[in-house]
Amino acid sequence: MAKCICQGNLSEEEIIAKDAKHVFQTYGRQPIVLTRGKGALVWDVNGKEYIDCVAGIAVNNVGHCHPRVVAAIQEQAARLIHTSNLYYTDIQPQLAEKLAELTGMDRIFFANSGTESIEAALKLARKATGNKGFISAEHCFHGRTMGALSITHKAKYRAPFEPLIPGADFVPYGDADAIRNALDSDTAAVIIEPVQGEGGVIIPPAGYLEEVRKICDKAGVLLVFDEVQTGMGRTGKWFGKDHSGVRPDIMCIAKGIAGGFPMGVMAATEEVAKNFSKGDHASTFGGNPLGAAAALATINAIEEERLVERSRDMGAYMRDEIKKRCRQDFIDHVRGLGMMIGVQLKKDGTPLVDKAREKGVLVNCTSETVLRLVPPFVITKGEIDRSVEVISELEL
Repeated sequence: MAKCICQGNLSEEEIIAKDAKHVFQTYGRQPIVLTRGKGALVWDVNGKEYIDCVAGIAVNNVGHCHPRVVAAIQEQAARLIHTSNLYYTDIQPQLAEKLAELTGMDRIFFANSGTESIEAALKLARKATGNKGFISAEHCFHGRTMGALSITHKAKYRAPFEPLIPGADFVPYGDADAIRNALDSDTAAVIIEPVQGEGGVIIPPAGYLEEVRKICDKAGVLLVFDEVQTGMGRTGKWFGKDHSGVRPDIMCIAKGIAGGFPMGVMAATEEVAKNFSKGDHASTFGGNPLGAAAALATINAIEEERLVERSRDMGAYMRDEIKKRCRQDFIDHVRGLGMMIGVQLKKDGTPLVDKAREKGVLVNCTSETVLRLVPPFVITKGEIDRSVEVISELEL
């Protein structure tokens, strides 16, 4: 039997050196090489165990290598991996039907990532309205491709690649009047994260999304929800929009949808979706049989294991433990919904990522002063307790 080239006995140093030599150096990687994962735990090439409170940046909602997802991928890989969307497959419409049921939307477009789903939404919004402009929020993050980047706020992402696609206005998040005042005759859509993720786990004030919905309806402007990070149970409900009961015209989903397999989705109402005709948009790999099987298995796992409820309950437990155990000179406050938690620090928290990793807990710092904790929903209380213990012992 031929030896698999993806396996070997390379040391951590050799692997990192190969990366440095051959891979674009566009990531600020942590100096560990992960080789295995199960549940909320991962192990590096040296056998060291970590509690993963990053979860692939809010991707591994059902945990690493969930048995149901692994089995579905293995079974589908033996049947059919890819055909392109020139043909029907038996599994893609099953997934589309299930997603329509969960989201309350009518039609589903399959892509491969969050930023691809955003790109599809921008095109659909322009086609449906005939307008060109977009309104998004300060501190938002929608992706790094040219369209998604054009509606992403942070200057450090935008500046090196300007001029970007024109027509984007940014307003303060949580300020409905600012959206009302920014609207003009060429606005196609308002695009909002129900909870800002990269911006620091920012939760909007009560009534904000409802008021934005009213403003868009009155102005004849589309409302787009970026649920790339907030979807699939991350906030303790299936989608971030479910906390407000607001139905957008378009919504984008990715990250946790397929248990770690790359997939993005744009969902839309029938009234908006009908504006896309054959040839208006496409994706070679979107909704491929392997990804569709992984997504259906992920949804089944979430439903049967009641992981949305677990996200809600364990997220509340983790927030409470952080509040009780962390020093007041260290933490300003803790916020979040479900398993989407932001620990607001009083100083730059970037150095804490290294310190926590050395103690066996993987965390992420965003917006310089926020520890973003987005662990798998299957994390145990014992693993939460250990993570909080490590965080409480960190020093700025």
